Amino acid sequence: MLAHYYRELLRFLQGAVRDRDTAADLAQESYARVLAVQQSGETITEPRALLYRTARNLVIDQYRRSEVRNTYATAEGDSFIDAADLASGPEALEPEVAAMSSQTVDALLAAIGELPLRCREAFILHKFDGLSQPEVARQMGISVTMVERHIKLGMQACRTCQERMQGGAGSPSLGVQPRSGQ
Repeated sequence: MLAHYYRELLRFLQGAVRDRDTAADLAQESYARVLAVQQSGETITEPRALLYRTARNLVIDQYRRSEVRNTYATAEGDSFIDAADLASGPEALEPEVAAMSSQTVDALLAAIGELPLRCREAFILHKFDGLSQPEVARQMGISVTMVERHIKLGMQACRTCQERMQGGAGSPSLGVQPRSGQ
């Protein structure tokens, strides 16, 4: 029943992707997906409409994949991208990167945890809970200036922790020490 739409669909896809081979591949994939729906037992009231909708969706997917490849090629400064690089996924999902990220987060949380209680409370309310400095001051019953000092101390602790994690010249302890020149 669907076979008599093939040439019509192929012309449609050729106009959309401007490549006969790609159009033929997309037409074949469209037919395969529609036939899979038919074989699953679902009733298809408009097979031509489903076939064209499936083909359009495949063209959109094809376009998105090519855009992602172009983005990676531009970012890499290369017009050629190894297929293995694309298959591996984003660098952030690599085990080493994920482990380092997890270690960094754990170290930052430990550094925040070592802040004095009121300082830690002000820092968390501002940075994690998103309260403004005046809101933190009202909630804690302290001045805005004191909130600013607490937040500054918390930021220094995080900065020192990050420098240490990156192998920079930071303090060996997680305690907060003023940076030179401040």
